[in-house]
Amino acid sequence: MPVRNRLAEMHDEIAAWRRDLHAHPELLYDVHRTAGFVAEKLRGFGCDEVVEGIGRTGVVGLIHGNRGRGRTIGLRADMDALPIDEATGAPHASTVPGLMHACGHDGHTAMLLGAARHLAETRNFAGTVAVVFQPAEEGGAGADAMVRDGLIERFGIAEIYGMHNSPLLPAGAFGIRPGPFYAACDSFEIAVTGRGGHAARPNQTVDTTLAASAIVMALQSIVARNTDPQQPAVLSVTSFRTATDAFNVIPETVALRGTVRTFDADVRATILRRLDEVASLTARSYGAEARVTVEEKGYPVMENHAAETDHAAQAARAVAGAVDTDVPRTTGGEDFAYMLQACPGAYIQIGNGPSAGLHHPQYDFNDDIIPVGASWWVTLAESRLAEAA
Repeated sequence: MPVRNRLAEMHDEIAAWRRDLHAHPELLYDVHRTAGFVAEKLRGFGCDEVVEGIGRTGVVGLIHGNRGRGRTIGLRADMDALPIDEATGAPHASTVPGLMHACGHDGHTAMLLGAARHLAETRNFAGTVAVVFQPAEEGGAGADAMVRDGLIERFGIAEIYGMHNSPLLPAGAFGIRPGPFYAACDSFEIAVTGRGGHAARPNQTVDTTLAASAIVMALQSIVARNTDPQQPAVLSVTSFRTATDAFNVIPETVALRGTVRTFDADVRATILRRLDEVASLTARSYGAEARVTVEEKGYPVMENHAAETDHAAQAARAVAGAVDTDVPRTTGGEDFAYMLQACPGAYIQIGNGPSAGLHHPQYDFNDDIIPVGASWWVTLAESRLAEAA
């Protein structure tokens, strides 16, 4: 069952929705225009129920099949953008300074809207499809907020599925794997404190820039020497800020920030413990002090369920003719992990084709893959709800 003819016919219209969303990006939970756009479309499609405000600004549309009573499956897309200045030069480029859809959530939302319209028109399934539009994937844990707000229980969702585009895969190709797929993400900040003073008399100071530089280098030993080499892990220091920009002042304080990415709970615990030990002891060796703060709400590992991974792969194979079921794990984070902790399900990648990378100011979603992605949603829904209860 290849790309649905109806979705191919709707291609230009769905692409226009996508470009409208792209031109009006919104951040985290402040996706009021986007959520309103989604809710209006769902009502226009004839969804049986449209509920707004789940997880603050999430939207859920319910579509009942015409083949009898049955289970409910959830199909989820994310809606939020990123705090990045766009550099694509596209006619549909962001109209909001400092914000852009640099991860393709505009495309995810548009594809699921197209699938929702097709499903509402045909209703060739038993049971109910819940189309779930989520805010705040980019660091706000919107999936967790929707789960805590009763997403799974309120709508009786038995399985849930998500999809993300990937510039690493050919356009329209699919990739998936069971088990750990996206990494746990933790962020940290290290405040290094010493004794500031004149750069011409460093002997009268406790040099925080020297201590902080040593900490940056020492932290790289944690993954190299404290974790199992067969367990992937990343520790990156991404920001180094001093309390002054003056060329002749040794600052009183330096702030380091960074991220830790892991796939194993023990490795995660080891790195976070050693992060504090290495930073504190290294600072002390230079006469300084270091205080480590770890963000408590880092995303957990996103783990696909085995049976649901097979279902997702079968739908991808039906649409695209093939699917890579051993696509490499990614150290990127994904808050769909919270939904997969609350309900069986799976997450799949669809190829965006050659493009700038995700979170890059020149990235843009590939509109050519819209019929393929939307067809996957429809095929998955109809195959999982083929029989009445």
